[in-house]
Amino acid sequence: MAKRRKKLKLPLVYAPVGTVLTWAGGALGALAFRRIWKALRGEEDAPDALDRDRGWGEVLLAAAVQGAVFAVVRSAVDRTGATAIERSTGVWPTARKGGRDRVSPPGAGPDAA
Repeated sequence: MAKRRKKLKLPLVYAPVGTVLTWAGGALGALAFRRIWKALRGEEDAPDALDRDRGWGEVLLAAAVQGAVFAVVRSAVDRTGATAIERSTGVWPTARKGGRDRVSPPGAGPDAA
């Protein structure tokens, strides 16, 4: 019973830790993207979608690289945080299978009977 109670409370305890990790991951992702963009194109700033002086190719390349960098950094940060929580408490921080980004079919969510 105590282990069951611990599993129910852990996601609430992990929420503030997850928030801090998400913030740190965003900052790390932005830094990594700036460095990668500078290495790829030799420019300090990546093009914005509304930048009239940039072509479609540049804008879409920047968006694709930025998306890939942020996805990798987010996954690395989330996995590191979850692993640290499991090592310190013995419990994985989320009860859901399949992760945060998994989309459940209709009627298959946690409230389904």
